Amino acid sequence: MTGIRARFFRYVAGLLVLIITGWMLTVQAARPKQAGIPSDWSHHHVVFSAPSTDAEAAAIMHDPRYWQQWNRDHLARTLNTGSVNLKNGDLLAASAGTQGDWSQNLGNGANAGPGVFPAKYSFQITTATCATDPQPDFVVFSTGLLGSAGQASIVAFDNLYAGCTGTVPQAYWAYDTGGVVLTSPVLSVDGTQIAFVQTSTLVPPGQGVLTLVKWAPSGTESVSAPLTLVPVANSAYRSCTAPCMTILRLRDGSGGFVDDRTSSVFPDYSHDSLWVGGAGGWLHKINGVFQGTPAEVRTGGLPVQVSNAAFTSSPVYDGVSNMVFLGDANGFLYRVTNASPPVVTATARVDFGVGVVAGPIVDSTRGRVYVFSSSDGTGGCTGGAPCTAVYSFRTNFGAGAAGTKRTVGNSVASPGTPSPLFGAGFDSAFLSTGIGGMYVCGNTGGAPTLYKIPVNGGTMGTVVTGPVLSGATTGCSPVTDISNPNAAGGTTEWLFASAQGSGLGGNCGGAGCVMNFFSTPWTASHAYTVGQQVMDTHFQIQTCRTAGTSGVTNPAWSQTVGGSTTDGTAQWRNQGKVAAVYGSWQAGHAYTVRTEILDPNGNIQEVSTAGTSGASAPSWSTTIDALTNDGPVRWRNIGSIQTASISAAGGTGGIILDNVVGSGTMSGASQIYFSTQSNQTCGTSGTGGCAVQASQSGLN
Repeated sequence: MTGIRARFFRYVAGLLVLIITGWMLTVQAARPKQAGIPSDWSHHHVVFSAPSTDAEAAAIMHDPRYWQQWNRDHLARTLNTGSVNLKNGDLLAASAGTQGDWSQNLGNGANAGPGVFPAKYSFQITTATCATDPQPDFVVFSTGLLGSAGQASIVAFDNLYAGCTGTVPQAYWAYDTGGVVLTSPVLSVDGTQIAFVQTSTLVPPGQGVLTLVKWAPSGTESVSAPLTLVPVANSAYRSCTAPCMTILRLRDGSGGFVDDRTSSVFPDYSHDSLWVGGAGGWLHKINGVFQGTPAEVRTGGLPVQVSNAAFTSSPVYDGVSNMVFLGDANGFLYRVTNASPPVVTATARVDFGVGVVAGPIVDSTRGRVYVFSSSDGTGGCTGGAPCTAVYSFRTNFGAGAAGTKRTVGNSVASPGTPSPLFGAGFDSAFLSTGIGGMYVCGNTGGAPTLYKIPVNGGTMGTVVTGPVLSGATTGCSPVTDISNPNAAGGTTEWLFASAQGSGLGGNCGGAGCVMNFFSTPWTASHAYTVGQQVMDTHFQIQTCRTAGTSGVTNPAWSQTVGGSTTDGTAQWRNQGKVAAVYGSWQAGHAYTVRTEILDPNGNIQEVSTAGTSGASAPSWSTTIDALTNDGPVRWRNIGSIQTASISAAGGTGGIILDNVVGSGTMSGASQIYFSTQSNQTCGTSGTGGCAVQASQSGLN
């Protein structure tokens, strides 16, 4: 860690102590409520890597999103012992509350879209709360269905955890807001309001409507019996009694109405503003959204038309550069100054396929913007096909900038249509040191595949290919990385992504599926115990076979399955590249060296001596690095399996993280949330698109 980073984190640690101490003193005097934390799509698209200069440190300290990231990364805790994980099978068909996981029917055909995230709010950072609390934790899902008296357009669930009494979960509130919500909902900082864009039926069809809602708990509302909200005037919204809503019709520069089915709203908490794009390439700014009188800015060059495109991606506002970044259907990335009038600057064309569908990701610390391309328009990939690509730009890029490109698999040439490329997940090493990995689900012209792009101080390194997720050409979800810094033995980390069809995971059943993969990074000068595992620089799982303290730099990892690596006083055994599925043992089968199977104990066994297996399964050794005799075949235990899966019809939308409470605080707390993209059995609540809670595998 550099001196600047060390000073920065000492300062943050000291400030955190003061905050906590001040909070405790205040509690003794006035007993205020502890601050909560929102988690929605926007928190995946602004990240803060560790600063390398005092100026970088000073700039990010003023951004509320930095502190929200800090809370997630440093107040996270382990799952409760006994909490289930994805390895336990198809949890989506389980009864409500069973094993701490649930799924709820959002309606027949419910599907907000593969890039749409739910939104989660925890009113207390370190304590999970149930329906018995005046302010219970809740999660919000858009259904993607037209609201009516019998169908909610948006719904929230509370009583989320297995340790809660009564029915788990419960409908907290459910609303017919007069439209179809095909975008991700976002939350106010205090969690009392939500915002989203819908295609409304309250106004002439085909109009995008920004919708602001003050919600209120209800014991009678449900997905099939929602409350119909009637909008109040914008001027009356601040004083209206919840539940209530107001709407703002999105208009172009001449006052004509425009639609929005692709761009989620991005909240700028510091200025109480929202940014949103939409059809026709228009970018809108709305002020006074959560604290004042909501009103679209229609002076000083706003709204601004960044292009004449069919749609824009979701915009991302960066508080450090004071700019908004977004892409469009024509395949360009734009930066727009938050000034009067705004100045629009476009890059060179980066997407020649379906357009820039996902909102860009901004690293505010380093001043970098990452954009995701379904096709780079070249013939530079296998067989002369165009490539799937990730581009990096500085936040102050000039007109026509080409950026830096890294390819992540094949695309398809025109007139073929590639799958969209959605956003990436960054690992804990990147956030804590600025040197780590970005994970993306690419190969938009074939079977979705995970890739790791090393990132050092904003510079992208050589791409490493990871596991294939599907046996067919199909779409993939955004990638979510989940880190738990307080797991026994050190940080534990997992990647989550889903394939829309033909999933290869052991519990996928050849259909849509969500999978997770172990991604814990190696740590220098760390005391490792036998059986601990890390992901090395080659996307391989390394299992500690001899306890010891790691060296000060990454070792030269063995790239041979079963190969050994010496690392300081520790020694590692290579389990091979993480995979979606492993084969099982077969009787009378001719096995070759380095073949791997999954034994009934959940360990990977590797052939160290070739031969033909016996007539019945051997008694498998559960000791790391120990051998099992199987006729002439000798198997070596090279550690536990580090992948898991559950079925999810049509794949999933974006995956929201919820890991902010301590072990023992609440059974079944600290989970992930997503929705399926097609109908399936949703627990005991019927068949439809499902809202799902599932455990974070490996965090217990």
